[in-house]
Amino acid sequence: MKLHVALLSLLALSADAFSPRPLVPKTVTNKDVSSKSDVWRPPMNMVAGGAEKAYGQEYYEGARIGPPPDLPSLLLHNRIVYIGMPLVPAVTELVIAELLYLNYESTSDPITMYINSSGTTTAGGQAVGFETEAFAIADVMKYVRPPVHTVALGQAFGAAAMLLSQGKRGKRFALPNATILLNQPRSQAQGQASDIAIKAREVANNRRTTCELIASACGKPVSTVMEDCSRVKYLQPEEAVEYGLIDEVIDNKKWAMSSKPPSFMSQL
Repeated sequence: MKLHVALLSLLALSADAFSPRPLVPKTVTNKDVSSKSDVWRPPMNMVAGGAEKAYGQEYYEGARIGPPPDLPSLLLHNRIVYIGMPLVPAVTELVIAELLYLNYESTSDPITMYINSSGTTTAGGQAVGFETEAFAIADVMKYVRPPVHTVALGQAFGAAAMLLSQGKRGKRFALPNATILLNQPRSQAQGQASDIAIKAREVANNRRTTCELIASACGKPVSTVMEDCSRVKYLQPEEAVEYGLIDEVIDNKKWAMSSKPPSFMSQL
């Protein structure tokens, strides 16, 4: 009898253990929800005010909400590349990246490059960069398929003047008060005499390469350009046109009085 009662009690406990129990909803607190939680959230278009969020950007009634884009991005969006510093590696990296991106974006729309640079030296003549930086930019200007139009403003000294001349023939411009300077590379060699001699040969090769690029762009003999670059040679915009470095001087006052629109307005 006692055994029978014990079996009945065990069966009752087992039935109670396996019987379904009502689920009690758990209150979810901020501590329980992490940034990567799977807890359902209402879509952003259900939030009051009509704001939406897509790919990390916030929009309100179709307009993007957030800080404005930086100035270089705005210029790049309009296919403008601006060189406003000496040609140090960081500047070269940015300019080449912009040219390659614009080439990927469109192979036919022109690129406008504004140049206000002292080249591979500071305004005082101290060497801060290498001519290979300018050669890299010049090669990419020729490599990309869109035509590159160049505009000088402020100053275009040394290697920057060479880049100015590498624009598409007929689309090389200068503002009225720009100054263009031809000179020869400066050596940064230090150390033993043998190292200085090796560096001097490299500087001489860079000088010849620079003069060859300028001569090809200007239609002049290399010997003439090398002679002009042996000493500093300042060129005003009109003189640069005569020399062949640029094709036209941008003069808004002159064009405002003329019935003929400037040829570059449809190109820049």
